[in-house]
Amino acid sequence: MGWLAASGGYEVTLRESTLVARNAKGRELRSVPATLRDDPVVVGLRQLTEWLGRHDAQCRTDIERWMVRSLPVPVEVLAEVWPDESWRTALTDLVVAVLDEDGSWDPDEVGFLRAAEAGRIGVVNLDGDTVRRDAARVLIPHPVTLGDLDDLREFAADLGVKQSVDQLFRQIHVRPATLEAGATRVEEYSGGRYEQLRHLTSRATKLGYPVRGGNAVCRVFEDGRVVEARSWVGSDDPYYETETGDLVFTDRDGAGLALADVGPVAWSEGIRMAAALYAGRVVKQEEGEDE
Repeated sequence: MGWLAASGGYEVTLRESTLVARNAKGRELRSVPATLRDDPVVVGLRQLTEWLGRHDAQCRTDIERWMVRSLPVPVEVLAEVWPDESWRTALTDLVVAVLDEDGSWDPDEVGFLRAAEAGRIGVVNLDGDTVRRDAARVLIPHPVTLGDLDDLREFAADLGVKQSVDQLFRQIHVRPATLEAGATRVEEYSGGRYEQLRHLTSRATKLGYPVRGGNAVCRVFEDGRVVEARSWVGSDDPYYETETGDLVFTDRDGAGLALADVGPVAWSEGIRMAAALYAGRVVKQEEGEDE
């Protein structure tokens, strides 16, 4: 953006979300003078910077929700938001698949998104060619559903791809091929001690997991149904000690699901949540270990 006149003969501008000032002689200053702290132009630019930061974060959050919930995205929507730099940055280089009329997609026809316009997308395909494809809807596949994930990661590294949304290099967890008959809960991440319940609920919230009824919740839409992964955190006094509990999966109405009936995306995201909460536990030092 251009330079804007401020009080005292100074001029200010934003450069990559950083406020920059120069004096009346046109020399850029190392920092914005304290006398400009309450200048209306400076205050306005700072508020704009804060809004842009929130906008960037919201774009990434919305796109991640599309991915985790396996939501078809109309190409018309992508075309509308593409001129917005925040949206374009977050969408560029995500692996996308064109959806057929019946909602299916070919894993061999995915590509890295580079452009979007009405009825068409531009992608870099797996041969390294930039192509245009007619499309009404696309899917941003969850990485656990990409059978050639390792190859895609290697190809992305060769292309110098840097994704703003955690997709290709997102930590995934594959459901074991064999599970105990009738099993309904995962106990691996239970027993993670927190000195206070509020510490655990705060961690869950910061990681993007709402806490309801004593559970941190991750909701996934997969194979036409809603599945909730629920990891117990506690429901007592926020200042009481607590421990992480078992991970369970339920349907939309709260009825428990057998682990064998949980889809790959719900399983991966549920384990990811439980592991992240368990990782923040208080770890006791072993006897003889230095304080």
